[in-house]
Amino acid sequence: MKKVKITVVKRLNTDDIHGDTDLGCSAELDALCPAFTEGQEFVTTGGAPEGFCCGAWADIYRHVTVLRWGGHYPWMNEDGKYLACCTDGFRPVVFRLERLEE
Repeated sequence: MKKVKITVVKRLNTDDIHGDTDLGCSAELDALCPAFTEGQEFVTTGGAPEGFCCGAWADIYRHVTVLRWGGHYPWMNEDGKYLACCTDGFRPVVFRLERLEE
């Protein structure tokens, strides 16, 4: 099986997503996810990389597994790549997943 590189592409800001909208729920959170920084890279051979947010891993794991087993997403322009994000409703993070062919 292949390795997959995970790159943090974008941390979305709560205000950019929701603005002044009343969501019907609230939380005392930083505006940006503190678990990652943009440009941060991880490589996995199957398990969550050390220090990786367990919630984000649960969200992207299935996509990592498809790439590790040689699968692809036909709607993506580049074979072996995929964009995924965590499902944090307040401050999601977008990840680029890339199968390493080495």
